[in-house]
Amino acid sequence: MTLVSLWFGLIAVVWTGFFVLEGFDFGVGMLHGVIGKDEPGRRAAINTIGPLWDGNEVWLITAGAAMFAAFPGWYATMFSGLYLALVVLLAALIARGISFEYRGKRDSATWRRSWDGMLTGGSLVAPLLIGVGLGDLLHGLPINGAGEYTGTFWNLLQPYGLFTGVTLVTICVTHGATFIALKTTGQVRDRGLRVARRSAPVTGLLVLGFVIWTHAIAGKGVAPNPVEIVAVLAVFAAAWLAHEHREGWAFAATTIAMAASIASIFTELYPRVMVSSTSPAFDLTIHNTASGSYSLKVMTIVVAIFLPVVLAYTAWTYYVFRRRLSDADFRPQLAETGAADPAGISPTAGGA
Repeated sequence: MTLVSLWFGLIAVVWTGFFVLEGFDFGVGMLHGVIGKDEPGRRAAINTIGPLWDGNEVWLITAGAAMFAAFPGWYATMFSGLYLALVVLLAALIARGISFEYRGKRDSATWRRSWDGMLTGGSLVAPLLIGVGLGDLLHGLPINGAGEYTGTFWNLLQPYGLFTGVTLVTICVTHGATFIALKTTGQVRDRGLRVARRSAPVTGLLVLGFVIWTHAIAGKGVAPNPVEIVAVLAVFAAAWLAHEHREGWAFAATTIAMAASIASIFTELYPRVMVSSTSPAFDLTIHNTASGSYSLKVMTIVVAIFLPVVLAYTAWTYYVFRRRLSDADFRPQLAETGAADPAGISPTAGGA
């Protein structure tokens, strides 16, 4: 394997890692009002990701930085073509982030509902837009012979990209529901399992349509690749496991489904990085967009040294904050103060 192919694989792994980790964060953000029902329940749901969400978002920054360093031609075309969509994405991520910090700053139900709406909306818009962007890479965008994007914002909203975004949103919902069930007890856990049971069949049908469409667009034969088959099987397995109240295995299944869905885009895309709808001759590939060999060698050494450290630290974080939560954990404090804690996230859950 050449360094160019290695770095394409690493970028695919980082994007996959982002959606696996941030995917359940998005799901919790979308579902915290539905599963939480009341303020203690909503705080229990939010606190399941309190110590984790900001660290998980770093994977998105890492993905962009890796593309910039390893494939500057890919980065330049993609980020210039998707510029307006990226601005909206940043706005959604900012609104989502500050909602964690500000929802408990005032003892007002209206105030908290406003920030809860921003949390829900930001958590929905972010995976939708990223999914549209990843789908556009494979479907094709108007790119000329100089590697420049020649379309408009509306060229990004083609059917396959939109379907990819919707599919990733539904996977995030099921992924988030199984995570809430895994990290909580009592009624919040039961409602998380209920949402997982109801959403998983719908998610499974969308993932099935997604992998069929993805394989058809790629034009790489009739038989689907194993990654795409795993994505479909994992979602339906999650539905059965949630029905059996085996939330740990259900969360593992949604993790596999998310990882396989993202990986299927990159496996079908390789060795291209962006398909040109103008002409196949203008496709951006790993070879015509890559950095020089010396740069790739240096970056590979850096990754080999620091990636294990990052993975070990991430694993340690999840181990430290492994305790299950319950809405009962927050009722005594609310009874005493009449409001949420200043940050809206309980210190007992590791929130900031």
